[in-house]
Amino acid sequence: MSDTLDGALQRAQSLELRRGARALLRGGLLRADGPQADELQLVRRHAARLRTWFDINTGWRLIVDSEVARLAKIAPTTTDPTHPARDPRSGVPFGTRRYVLTCLALAVLERADAQITLGRLADGLILAAAADDALAQAGVVFRLEGRDERNDLVAVVRLLLSLGVLARVAGDEDAFVRDAGDALYDIRRRSLALLLATPRGPSTITAEQFEDRLARLAQEDAPEIEELRNRAIRQRLTRRLLEDAVLYYDDLDPGDADYLRRQRGAIVQRISELTGLLAEVRAEGIAMVDPDDDLTDVRMPDTGTDGHVALLLAEHLAQGTGDGDNGGVVSVDELRRLVRRLAQEHRVYWRKDACTPGAEIGLVATALERLEALRLVAREPGLVRPLPALARYSVAEPTLLGTRVRV
Repeated sequence: MSDTLDGALQRAQSLELRRGARALLRGGLLRADGPQADELQLVRRHAARLRTWFDINTGWRLIVDSEVARLAKIAPTTTDPTHPARDPRSGVPFGTRRYVLTCLALAVLERADAQITLGRLADGLILAAAADDALAQAGVVFRLEGRDERNDLVAVVRLLLSLGVLARVAGDEDAFVRDAGDALYDIRRRSLALLLATPRGPSTITAEQFEDRLARLAQEDAPEIEELRNRAIRQRLTRRLLEDAVLYYDDLDPGDADYLRRQRGAIVQRISELTGLLAEVRAEGIAMVDPDDDLTDVRMPDTGTDGHVALLLAEHLAQGTGDGDNGGVVSVDELRRLVRRLAQEHRVYWRKDACTPGAEIGLVATALERLEALRLVAREPGLVRPLPALARYSVAEPTLLGTRVRV
């Protein structure tokens, strides 16, 4: 009886640990007064085990207190543009100005009082942008002139609201966009202080080119001892298996690829035990598949017109109809023609504007963004190259294995 009870308690603790880890991987920042308050309690209860696991296997810092839990992830690579920040309401990806405004907004909030209005935040951004000659030289201007600039500011504020840095007290962002009102926010200092997740401070970097600055911002010191070098490799691989939809061996340098082949079983087992992800191992690489389908920001298949277009393009590309001598490469123009035909075929089910002339351009672009983010295709100017994982969307003709005649 005692053994049965102990086993049940261990299973319950393991499930709690898994729920806490998955919540951290989904959001990275949990608040006691947010929608994930229950998950924060689980993280606090198992903080020691979670902190140890992430430190050993990923090198990510886990900060936990009564107010927040913050998993400070380090991106596996700084050259992947397929998972941009997005407006939480519209889903529109951030452009250069919105990213700049986000950084400037955090600087303004750091020096602000406990509360701030949207108008005062805008005034601070105007002053900050005007004071930086480098921004003007780069063509980034913010004067709050026109609806586009107001939309950019509101998108940044919505992102900070979703991250828990701001909490709306009163007002409406839509009214601010129309220049017919304002909004008031509480500034959550703890969330603001923990938002930046980099191995080194941005002010310590002296490189001038953006790519160099970004690379050095995420750069970690190379260990000299072999044991520590192996640990660093294991952490890099674990990060990529947790963050990337598919990890291809060809994307790794020879040392990391060799280590993964030798230690693959141990690495994926540790990930599976903590998170519940299942390893799909192929000759070309590894995908950690989520049976619960909630540890991804990009779904496939998905509902709606855009999701259906992406699925149909995936099936088409998986058939290998492109240039066989060049890795099955297909032109974007060919895909647009295909979608133009499919729009007529599925016009009853797709949204109305999908059938208008020229709509195929946006539909194909959105679908390819999804497929690229999931590491199903690689894009080059005007061309699309299928990647091995796309084969799972290949649809074959049914085969009759035999027939039985009922008399």
